[in-house]
Amino acid sequence: MARISLGNGKWFDDDKAKTFHESTTWDGNNHISDVTGSQWEHELLYRTPKGTWVLHAWSQWQGARSSYDTISEARAIEWLIANGHHDAVPAPVLAASEV
Repeated sequence: MARISLGNGKWFDDDKAKTFHESTTWDGNNHISDVTGSQWEHELLYRTPKGTWVLHAWSQWQGARSSYDTISEARAIEWLIANGHHDAVPAPVLAASEV
């Protein structure tokens, strides 16, 4: 069990959360994050067992801090679609976004 603090006494267990990885594009030299547009900055999305969406952002730059922030379901759906996780988006939402 890896408890990750969200601040204000809140936390989640990343071992019990569903994890969604960012998509990347190979530019001939490096894998570039499709969501950040960077080879050094990355994101990962968690869905906790209670339904909270948590966005983990981190950088490979020395001294940069990572963050874990709760985000809205609407923002999570945007992130999921942008990263090719269409199967994780509720069908009515996905159908509306394809119109």
